[in-house]
Amino acid sequence: MSGAPEPVFSEPWHAQVFALTVHLNDAGHFSWPEWAQRFGATLKRHGLAKDLDGGDDYFSAWLETLEALLSERDLARADQVAELRAAWKAAYLATPHGAPVHLAEERGGGQG
Repeated sequence: MSGAPEPVFSEPWHAQVFALTVHLNDAGHFSWPEWAQRFGATLKRHGLAKDLDGGDDYFSAWLETLEALLSERDLARADQVAELRAAWKAAYLATPHGAPVHLAEERGGGQG
C-alpha cells in the first residue's frame, strides 16, 4: 500500500528502551533535560557526531545511558543489568532467525 507510514523504530528493542525511558521520566526518576544532557554526552564520548537515523548505534548509546542512570540512582545494580544482558544475548543466539526472542522461564527464580 503506497502512502503507508514508515515505522518510527527499526527494531522492537529500540521502541522498548525508548518507552522504558519515557516511563521512568514520567515516574520522576529523572528530568528530560537531565536525560538529554547525559545522552548527548554518551553520543559525544562515542564519537557519534554523524547524522543518526535511529539505528542500533543510536539506541545502543541510549541503552548505555539508561543503564548508567539506573545504576547511579540505585534502580538497578550493575550486576543485575549484566546478568539480564547476558540472558537476552543467550536467548537471541538460541532463537531461530525470524522467531520472537524470549527469556528462559527459570531465569532469576523470583529473586532480586
